[in-house]
Amino acid sequence: MNSRVAAPGAATTPQPNLAYTCANKLVPSDRLPLSMFDRNLLGINEFGETVYCDVIYRNLLVAGEPGGGKSGLLNNIAAHAALSHNTRLVLFDAKLVELGPWRHCADEFVGFDVRNGTFDIEHGLDVLRRLLIVAKNRYTWLLHHRGRKIAREDALSIIVIIIDELAMFTTVFGTKAQREEFAELLRGLVALGRACGMPVIAATQRPSWDIIPASLRDLFGFRAAFRCTTLNSSDIILGQGWAQQGFNANDIRPTNQGEAFLIAEGGIPQRIKAAYLSDSEIYRIADYATWTRRHIAATSVAHAA
Repeated sequence: MNSRVAAPGAATTPQPNLAYTCANKLVPSDRLPLSMFDRNLLGINEFGETVYCDVIYRNLLVAGEPGGGKSGLLNNIAAHAALSHNTRLVLFDAKLVELGPWRHCADEFVGFDVRNGTFDIEHGLDVLRRLLIVAKNRYTWLLHHRGRKIAREDALSIIVIIIDELAMFTTVFGTKAQREEFAELLRGLVALGRACGMPVIAATQRPSWDIIPASLRDLFGFRAAFRCTTLNSSDIILGQGWAQQGFNANDIRPTNQGEAFLIAEGGIPQRIKAAYLSDSEIYRIADYATWTRRHIAATSVAHAA
């Protein structure tokens, strides 16, 4: 699995409805082409079969050593969400540049201030507080409409929350009290968001107890373990005992970026190669998504007038 796999939208991917195909259009569409209710293409497995994942009702934890390919998986999901109809993005990026290309598509982008190099963790806390209020309101709506989870026909927007370098928010930025509040608010959002159309995708290097509380880590039903430096680190990501059964992310070669063990719908880890988007492809898709979203918003305002 050393070959590079084209991501959803790369020109070499023979898929009919993927992001790059849309981004090659010369004019914006009146409707974004995808939906979060569509399965998200993540890459291929070791047999060359395409790997899809239902992100809509799940929370996904992505972890592994630096340079292993985590950001590639995050950008695949961000690209799908940005090109999805009736979908809103909320992004947290400690490094600014991994999710930064999608910031103009997002309702909220939480990163450090490039003018002074500081991080306003209060902004992040305020965003999480507001997201929790939205989640609670959605459950009230579901109860009133006799439902237990958001469905496509409900026509409610899907809010996709993506966090890169989660450890920075729980161990570095702000005061100890602010970091603890961030973890507490996020734990509530991960617990509540799944069924009300607010999935959380979070990436970090090693989600050990001193970085991410176990009570938060265990709420992520889907896991992706990129290369790890130790067997224990692999088990922390995938779950205790998987490494002894042969699912050990420490066995992944350092030169094989993008390879990971994924626990998704089947409940058993499978070896995958995450699809790849180059920087230019990411920005091209992000620009198209931003352009189209603005066109749709402007058209809606014009029709309302």
